[in-house]
Amino acid sequence: NYKTVRQSDLALHVRIHTGHKPFECSECNYKAAGKGTLVRHMHTHTGYKPFECADCNYKTACKSDLIRHLPTHTADKPFECAECNYKTAQKCNLVLHMRTHTGDKPFACAECNYKTARKSNLVLHMRTHTGEKPFECAECNYKTAHKGHLVRHMHTHT
Repeated sequence: NYKTVRQSDLALHVRIHTGHKPFECSECNYKAAGKGTLVRHMHTHTGYKPFECADCNYKTACKSDLIRHLPTHTADKPFECAECNYKTAQKCNLVLHMRTHTGDKPFACAECNYKTARKSNLVLHMRTHTGEKPFECAECNYKTAHKGHLVRHMHTHT
């Protein structure tokens, strides 16, 4: 039922259903359905995060991510777990939380028997199979699959 007046928007929408991702990252094996998504991904390599939360040290490359983050600082947490006292400002967080009760792990590795409740964990896990190490030290030849490992490594240069 998707409708738009722009042909480019329709083409992007169709790629959601076909899985076609013609935009490729020059730094790693990431592929995207839309150019804007690739541009946002490229910030993971540059560390560019112009959007900052005024209440904490959260920074992001995407304005919509900051807008989604802001309710975490308010007392308004309308999404409540029926199993425990967990409350959250975001429905997506409740969905993830519920998997701790159900044990549901919908994201499975095609290479081994690894399963996880979070897609982001599967993306990280896949790097063990691909050998992808997208995070590089600007001061030496150190490369890693995990951003946190690079942050820890950077302390060796101070």
